[in-house]
Amino acid sequence: MKLEYSKHWKKKKLYRKDVTDDFIIYAVQNSAILKDKYWEDTLNAICRVPSSGRLLKVVYRRLSKDRIKVITAFWLD
Repeated sequence: MKLEYSKHWKKKKLYRKDVTDDFIIYAVQNSAILKDKYWEDTLNAICRVPSSGRLLKVVYRRLSKDRIKVITAFWLD
C-alpha cells in the first residue's frame, strides 16, 4: 500500500514521530471502514496496534485500491 501525505500530516508528523507508516498501514488494513462525521469523502480507521497496545486513529482518503492519502493520525489513549 502506498501512502501520500496531506500538508497537515506533513506538519504533524514532525511532532508525532511514534506514529510510523507501518502503524498507519496496519490500522487501515485491520480496521472496519468508518465514514467521517464531518467530511463525506474521508474515512476513519481505528485499530489497536499490537506492539504498543494503544489505539490509533487514522483519517484518510482512498485514492485507488492500493493508494491512500493520510489526512492525520493520532493516538486515542
